[in-house]
Amino acid sequence: MNTEPPSAGPEQPAPSSAGDRITFDDFAKVQMRVGKILEAADHPNADKLVVLKVDLGTEQRQLCAGLRGHYEASELVGRRIVVVTNLAPRKMRGVESDGMLLAASPPDHSRVILLTPETDIEPGAVVS
Repeated sequence: MNTEPPSAGPEQPAPSSAGDRITFDDFAKVQMRVGKILEAADHPNADKLVVLKVDLGTEQRQLCAGLRGHYEASELVGRRIVVVTNLAPRKMRGVESDGMLLAASPPDHSRVILLTPETDIEPGAVVS
């Protein structure tokens, strides 16, 4: 007798186990703000990355994000996004990225959806 549950379609990530969980205090360290994309261009050295200039209210930052193939750079300009602002900067294929935008994607990564505020809010607004 087959005791395995029926397949529910495409593989979904496994539920978090106790080893994957973080404390509320760990999560509280993550700083997120609303950003407005001022400029966007395809990364010169990467097929999947776009380089963004983002207004965070009190400063502007450059981010690299895996949006190429999902969005045209020109259609990103003016959009409001959610940005993690307290990650250490890192080089991505030779270009510095100083933050990370939040996006959602199905398991097969066939599309990417930017997480955005429901209504217009000023750049720099705190996300909590």
